[in-house]
Amino acid sequence: MQNSPAKAAQRHLQNHWQMIALIVVIFALWPTQIIQPLRILIVFLHEMSHAVMTLLTGGTVLDFSVSANESGHVTSLGGNRFLTLSAGYLGSLLMGAMMFALALRSTWDQWILGALGIGIAAITVLYIRSPFALMFGLGTAAILIAIAYALRPAASDFCLRIIGATSMIYVPYDIFSDTIRGAAQRSDARMLAEEFGGATLLWGALWLAISLVFIAITLRTALKHPSNLRWNPPET
Repeated sequence: MQNSPAKAAQRHLQNHWQMIALIVVIFALWPTQIIQPLRILIVFLHEMSHAVMTLLTGGTVLDFSVSANESGHVTSLGGNRFLTLSAGYLGSLLMGAMMFALALRSTWDQWILGALGIGIAAITVLYIRSPFALMFGLGTAAILIAIAYALRPAASDFCLRIIGATSMIYVPYDIFSDTIRGAAQRSDARMLAEEFGGATLLWGALWLAISLVFIAITLRTALKHPSNLRWNPPET
């Protein structure tokens, strides 16, 4: 006999109530300054994706910056321009989704969070010169590394969930805001259209569709098993 929809929903709520509550809280606090550091972090990951793709395709990163108003830029020379421009939104979403899924499905939380902190510190030291971006990059890196190596693994797990969930909320919204609703402004999609053809709206819609499909696959895979966080007591 199959379970009723009500029982299935009850079981899903019991298995995932923490994740549901986390996403509700992020949505509720979205316009506030409490979430602003997380939004800036996703912008940092966006620009970091541009920079990493530039380096992977043989280019040089000349400048990297993020601002308190949640804007950012990477100035580069060489590299594969198509991949570099495409890497911003999709790369930051990929990093966020991977952090989210690995937090729920693996025991590598401290290593992943520590590696993220080290990566942010390296990018900051090598390429950032503006005061705000320097303080944000080094401060964020220090916090992530401290959580990874000074607190229980559950703290790293929770931190990865927050970053991953915020990325999966922010990136589709940012794609829509920058490339569809604001198609006339200077964006990655606008530059891609100018250099490779097509319309800004077309590239934005394509990236938005890819991001929504990827988020759906991530949630379906990551939430297949219970996701509630267990704060195990310290061993004695």
